[in-house]
Amino acid sequence: MVCKSIIQSSAGYPRMRGLPRGMTPSTLTERRSFYESEFEVRAVCTWLRGRRGVKFALIPGRHTGIVSPSHIEDKDNVVIIDEWRSVADVRDYALEYLPEGLYYDRNRYLDIGECFKCGNKRGLCFGCYNFDGQQLAFDLDPENVDCPYHGHIGEKMSRGRGLLFCMYEFKEVRRQASELSRLMREKFRRVDVVFSGRGFHVVVEDEAAYALSRKDRATLARKYGRRFAIDEWVTSGSSRLLRLPNSLNGIVSRKCMKIKLERDLMRFDPRDSSLVVPLFRRSA
Repeated sequence: MVCKSIIQSSAGYPRMRGLPRGMTPSTLTERRSFYESEFEVRAVCTWLRGRRGVKFALIPGRHTGIVSPSHIEDKDNVVIIDEWRSVADVRDYALEYLPEGLYYDRNRYLDIGECFKCGNKRGLCFGCYNFDGQQLAFDLDPENVDCPYHGHIGEKMSRGRGLLFCMYEFKEVRRQASELSRLMREKFRRVDVVFSGRGFHVVVEDEAAYALSRKDRATLARKYGRRFAIDEWVTSGSSRLLRLPNSLNGIVSRKCMKIKLERDLMRFDPRDSSLVVPLFRRSA
């Protein structure tokens, strides 16, 4: 059986007005349609590259307030999927919860079952005997971009625009994702760019990156945080969850997808790209 644990949260959610055309929250019916007909188990297996020491997680409805009535008590929580036999189990879990977001844990563990002993306490993984490294990642979010129309991140947060963005902000963070990925490819061999539904993740799969210490990661976070619109706590290792490629970002009704080629990235438009617009929005 798939097992779970809960990380409690008291976070609220903002209004979702102020997103680019067509990018609005998914209904429960639309989420179910996606995970029944569009979620590609084989593609997720390819993304994981055969790794087994991985956890998954989901958030039912923290940011949109749209949540399955049977899981209303977990609306704001992070539900950790600790044990799974195959990615099909994760899909079944998504169909049960109909989450606004599905995630993977960037940490690798020698034995996921051992994680029950500490109860998924944050900040302890790097010193644990069961820890087998963490994927290096840079999370570039459009709200982190200084915008001539909406101001800097502090001003956006004060007006409730923490998860909202305009196309100016998106195009700038797209440019930064391209530049940052090129810089990473000068140092590493296995570098991917993933559209998260709002911004981009630049992730590194080299074993040398998995072996980086917390200190090394903090140094990289500070270095690249001065130049790029990244969330430094992701790169430093403090936040280990990233949205799962090929899953649905229910906040904006877009698929989280890997962008394979540089030329595809630079002309990518989330408003109408067939790569990321789910079927339920294409037929609307």
